[in-house]
Amino acid sequence: MKAKLYQQNGTLKGEVQLPDAVFAAEVNEHVLHQVIKSYLANQRQGTSKTKTRAEVSGGGRKPWRQKGTGRARAGSNTSPVWVRGGKAFGPETRDYYTVIPRKLKKIALSSALSSRAKDEKVVIVDSIQCQEPKTKTIADLLGALSVNGKKNLLIVDVEDSKNVYLSGRNIKNLEIKMVSDINAYDVIHSENIIFGNEKLIEKVEEAVAL
Repeated sequence: MKAKLYQQNGTLKGEVQLPDAVFAAEVNEHVLHQVIKSYLANQRQGTSKTKTRAEVSGGGRKPWRQKGTGRARAGSNTSPVWVRGGKAFGPETRDYYTVIPRKLKKIALSSALSSRAKDEKVVIVDSIQCQEPKTKTIADLLGALSVNGKKNLLIVDVEDSKNVYLSGRNIKNLEIKMVSDINAYDVIHSENIIFGNEKLIEKVEEAVAL
């Protein structure tokens, strides 16, 4: 499996051999679905909450006697049918977090990267020169790679992540992540995967190694 290597101005420089263990692996759709589902569930806060009839103020005394008033029977003003009463079957705070085994994370990431590589959606830039935060620098890069208007994931290293992130954070449909932070969801959610330099391929290979 190979990926095209570009200069920052969009000039094709050559091709890079991608490690088969990461970019030519069998796409395990079951594991991929399981990991992404768990990842999205872990993003939920689970803080929705309504008060039950035991938690609202009031109650205790029967509003009126059982018979003889002509009104419907009532035992408490905290009943859900009353204004300012408790909520019946409302949401409760809960924890949606599930533990994702490290091995499954690696299998899912290699499956996601392999899926994009087979579709020829993985490109590499030899280096990104971004001396200062400037949106035009990253916008011109995306234009030179002919990926404008699509969902793109730009993977960068720690050394150049700050200026690149500040330059590209306002660009629509562009996600910028450090190589140590990428996961299967980031890859599947993006149409094009752009590596900021060739060395990042080795770091991804190390991260996915079982």
